[in-house]
Amino acid sequence: MFDIIAKKRDGGALSVEEISFFVKGYTNGEIPDYQAAALLMAIYLNGMNDEEISVLTKEMAQSGDTADMSGIDGLTVDKHSTGGVGDKTTLIVVPIVAALGGKVAKMSGRGLGHTGGTVDKLESIPGFRTELSPEEFFENVNTIGASMIGQSGNLAPADKKLYALRDVTATVSCIPLIASSIMSKKLASGSDCIVLDVKAGSGAFMKTVEDAERLAVRMVNIGKAAGRKVSAVITNMDIPLGYAVGNSLEVCEAVKILKGEQKGDLYEVSVELAANMLMLTTDKPLEECRSEVKEVIGNGKAFEKLKEIVTAQGGDTSVLDDTELFGKAKYFFEIKAWRSGYISKLDSEKIGISSVILGAGREKKGDPIDHSAGIVLRKKPGDSVNEDDVLAVLFTCDESRIFEAEKVFRSAVEISEEKPGEETLIYKVIV
Repeated sequence: MFDIIAKKRDGGALSVEEISFFVKGYTNGEIPDYQAAALLMAIYLNGMNDEEISVLTKEMAQSGDTADMSGIDGLTVDKHSTGGVGDKTTLIVVPIVAALGGKVAKMSGRGLGHTGGTVDKLESIPGFRTELSPEEFFENVNTIGASMIGQSGNLAPADKKLYALRDVTATVSCIPLIASSIMSKKLASGSDCIVLDVKAGSGAFMKTVEDAERLAVRMVNIGKAAGRKVSAVITNMDIPLGYAVGNSLEVCEAVKILKGEQKGDLYEVSVELAANMLMLTTDKPLEECRSEVKEVIGNGKAFEKLKEIVTAQGGDTSVLDDTELFGKAKYFFEIKAWRSGYISKLDSEKIGISSVILGAGREKKGDPIDHSAGIVLRKKPGDSVNEDDVLAVLFTCDESRIFEAEKVFRSAVEISEEKPGEETLIYKVIV
């Protein structure tokens, strides 16, 4: 392992045997965290070529069980986001696609760095089980059309260990590691069709559209080489998606979208992702798929499908019918505008960090999550503000966290005299 670390430190390309040795050794506990962390940093600094990434992806996908989806009738479809702030699209698109006859076998992760995780959000619903037996999982997909679970302990276990280590070693925003992490899970989880939501901007791991496109192309190529139907939608993460950041707060906002009570950026991105999922499984034109997606939101079928999914996994749907029933944070704090003008900037990464400080995310491996903590934005870029208008409300169960979270949040906001131009929401689709 020392020789492998030194080789990558010095810019060398690792062989199939070396990558296989590392993945197997780290998965079974023979290679310690400190050596794995050293290799991750060497990869972060020196990169990997396409062959190395393909080998790493394949080895991680084969490090444990691989899901056999043959027991599910029809084409299965999965969607994965590269991680963002306020990104609760999975909670929205899964019931939409299932309501339209799709089969969504969704395996998700926990929060990583300043970005939230779908499993943490789902677990803020009282009673919701994110761990199901394979039989339950397949039964739900066959009968309801969808199931949302955490990554199984035996599904790509190498990625599960590396995912947690990357989170605490500042090696998250690395194209080879992100591509292999995401696609190893997607290949192991067995879905026929995969839609990738690749985020670009301050709140994403890919800060530029160019980097996001490079990541998207690599992941699409990995998927196609493995015989899957794949598309990647590159979306804006300079600004938090929607208005809520934090676990139960985001579930509440997803419910608003599915009930047809909220439009805007979150609605638009969710419609585009769901339409792409539908297109891959039906081969219908994208515009027709968009119309069908909007229809099931408008007629309430998508929201009813969410309740079916939650019920099947032991969750209490009363909090979906009335989101006021969710557990509330003990403390809240309003951040007010210090001058009049227009919101010209709202830095996603800093807002994500602020929410982690409040308790909505993990600062180190294994930290507990405060499901009620987070931020609700009252203003977004382009909105006019008067002095003392409320910009956002911070929520936490630990009052001592508010001062630092407020300081970070304020540094994320810029107020200017002139109204900024409109942001692009969806940059590109790669198929």
